Amino acid sequence: MTSTPEDLATSDPEPLRARIADLLTAARTRSTALTDAVDDADLVVQHSPLMSPLVWDLAHVGSQEELWLVRDVGGREPLRPEIDGLYDAFRHSRARRVELPLLTPPEARAYVAEVRDKALDALHANPLRGRRLVEHGFAFGMIVQHEQQHDETMLATHQLRPGAPVLHAPAPPPGGPVGAREVLVPGGPFTMGTSTEPWALDNERPAHPVEVSAFWIDTHPVTNGEYAEFVEAGGYDDPRWWSEQGWAHRGEAGLVAPRFWERAQDGTWWRRRFGVHEAVPDAEPVVHVCFHEAEAFACWAGKRLPTEAEWEKAARVDPATGRSRRFPWGDEDPTPAHANLGQRHLRPAAVGAYPAGASPLGVHQLIGDVWEWTSSGWEPYPGFEVFPYPEYSQVFFGGDYRVLRGGSFGTDPAAIRGTFRNWDLPVRRQIFAGFRCARDASREDGA
Repeated sequence: MTSTPEDLATSDPEPLRARIADLLTAARTRSTALTDAVDDADLVVQHSPLMSPLVWDLAHVGSQEELWLVRDVGGREPLRPEIDGLYDAFRHSRARRVELPLLTPPEARAYVAEVRDKALDALHANPLRGRRLVEHGFAFGMIVQHEQQHDETMLATHQLRPGAPVLHAPAPPPGGPVGAREVLVPGGPFTMGTSTEPWALDNERPAHPVEVSAFWIDTHPVTNGEYAEFVEAGGYDDPRWWSEQGWAHRGEAGLVAPRFWERAQDGTWWRRRFGVHEAVPDAEPVVHVCFHEAEAFACWAGKRLPTEAEWEKAARVDPATGRSRRFPWGDEDPTPAHANLGQRHLRPAAVGAYPAGASPLGVHQLIGDVWEWTSSGWEPYPGFEVFPYPEYSQVFFGGDYRVLRGGSFGTDPAAIRGTFRNWDLPVRRQIFAGFRCARDASREDGA
């Protein structure tokens, strides 16, 4: 059953309020677990110049919640106006945030708790209609997604921190058959983006027709075992497979394998995963590869990365009706049977682990497990409109950013859908990113 905010926004706003409160609580529970997993001394340490200290992320989610839900929606005076600049993500780079006079861990916890009390007051007092920012609870949904996105960022920081494991989760379900290695996606127009998803962010809008030629797409993300074949074949040493920019980065960064992989004395590959050292599992999607590595593998394999439009068409279109759906399996919200989401497991699942989440054409694991690099740059859709602020999407358009789709095992269900767009620089490897390949169809394929 679908349960979008639009479905709940009837004449009685209480069901929507209840759902928003539950989602806010779930996000805060996760934030608390990620920060309580280490001591206060660890919270203020910067484990990588690519990431903020965990205590910065915690206070930052409170600061954004105060700005939008307490001050704007709730109409209250600022609680801590003197700290606004400390938690402005555009004023201070991640590498410099550790030098700021940040709130201490106890102060940060007290601050986010006070903000949440005031935000819940605003939730229960607001009619959730009559103003675009609050229609269908949008402002609250935006904050839920924002906190969950930072929870995934904090999870990535945990992966970078040294020492013994502090996070624990059960193993994902076992893999299973997926059929053919690739499937043909028919050519023709489809509706990309959305104009109806109530909590969709501005870069997902508006819905618009896109013509896509027929193409082949892998039925599952590239696995560790498949990627190891590229490594063993000398893929990192052969410039034929790399773009000029990618080859230059490979040399500058000294890339020889996915991040966190280490070769044992017997020649096998091992990895470090949240403090655990283990043999690299062949059947899991490869993770912690940058765009350049994904592009090089695809070239070596005689394929390419899918465009963003191709990825979305494969993930959303029902070939029987031509309709674009919310998810590969239909319009219903993700469940544990559909996808590996929400940090339920601290790793990608083996391919074929979620047959209920496959698309009608038989494409598996498009949602969850690993973010998937596409070949597309980060650009606005035709008719794009900033809402509610330019710093979320607009300021990043253009440049060298590449689009990622689908979410990872660290992405919460509240922060992913078939239209959701992520982006990052092509050199980034600390994120939970993998990829799948595509190739052009020919006339012999019926294209």
